[in-house]
Amino acid sequence: MQINNYTASYANKLDVQDPLQSFREEFYIQQDTIYLDGNSLGLLSRRAEQALLDVLNDWKKYGIDGWTSGETPWFYMAQQLGAMTAPLIGAKKEEVLVTGSTTTNIHQLVSTFYQPTAGKYKILADDATFPSDIYALKSQLKLQGQDPADALVKVQSREGMLVEEQIIASMTEDVALIFLPSVLYRSGQLIDMEKVTAEAHKRNIVIGFDLCHSIGSVPHQLDDWDVDFAVWCTYKHLNGGPGAVGGLYVNRRQFGREPGLAGWFSSRKDVQFDMSHDLTPDIDAGAYEIGTPHVLSMAPLIGSLAMFNEAGIDKVRQKSLMLTDYLIELVNHELRDYQFQIASPLTHEKRGGHLLLEHPYAASICKALKAEGIIPDFRAPDFIRIGPVALYNSFHDIWKTVQALKKIMNEETYKQYKNERGVIA
Repeated sequence: MQINNYTASYANKLDVQDPLQSFREEFYIQQDTIYLDGNSLGLLSRRAEQALLDVLNDWKKYGIDGWTSGETPWFYMAQQLGAMTAPLIGAKKEEVLVTGSTTTNIHQLVSTFYQPTAGKYKILADDATFPSDIYALKSQLKLQGQDPADALVKVQSREGMLVEEQIIASMTEDVALIFLPSVLYRSGQLIDMEKVTAEAHKRNIVIGFDLCHSIGSVPHQLDDWDVDFAVWCTYKHLNGGPGAVGGLYVNRRQFGREPGLAGWFSSRKDVQFDMSHDLTPDIDAGAYEIGTPHVLSMAPLIGSLAMFNEAGIDKVRQKSLMLTDYLIELVNHELRDYQFQIASPLTHEKRGGHLLLEHPYAASICKALKAEGIIPDFRAPDFIRIGPVALYNSFHDIWKTVQALKKIMNEETYKQYKNERGVIA
């Protein structure tokens, strides 16, 4: 007898067939809670916790000798974690570094690669990107004596989506640098990075990407696509913890440049403690490290990235798409009478790891979901972001979430809550 796709039994069947199901046991999931905000902050895993405890123990055991002793010497941790990250983005280990934060790394790489001239001085971005990216780009323009009102060009999105052809049409002769998100943080649209990069290079334009909403859920081939640089955070799909250290990628073709923001750890490691006032930049992505690494905030990634390399990013992507496919199917079947609109792309090649639902009472509905033990994410003005994570969310989680939404709408319990965001959405 065939099981109906809209039943709990069908969801349980999908979970039994899931090759990644064992990883769920690695994470701390609160009882009677379904966590669907992994695209904002991933959950703590036991391996990440143990990795942090191991580094604390090295501090206890070695003191200052922890920089060069122990299983993970701190002096080389940024490079070690970069090597563990490289398979997720299709890069060579020497091109990747775990360091800084997303915004710090934007400042670092834009200050390095943005070299304006009288006729080629504009930066091309988009109006749907995360605000921090625009803040950083405006700051860099001002530091170069440019007026952001003139020198910052933002491609206009259409209903929360970007059209690659419109991005390409905006690559005019006066554009010196392009910086775009790989996945739009609201709609979850996945940009065709390969196509956009090729078109930028045809016009002699340097191009970089913000991978915050794609790394750990979508495979990339940055080397094959010849992307110039990229940045990301590690606390979303990579589950590195609140405020975890970010990461950056620099194409080896670009090695040898002087870092725009030089610092103590920009130095080549073998001469760093010569203490010269003349910097000898590292020979690879290490040149773009600035200050002393934040060891305790990097440590959880040792455990987390080990899990990704065991699971394989392609299997993670496959399950991620299956989870959001199942969510789309259930929303269309179970919630069609309740004003919900799917505001994310439906095709796999255009969709990242999360799904955006639009509803006039989105903020109230999010609060009602939390009262049911389900943790979503609200984004202004009227969006519910649902970010299932392949390593710890189940198909049954998705089924129960849609049933809870149906109950909330039927019983109108969302009307008990103000339809406005909290301090943190």
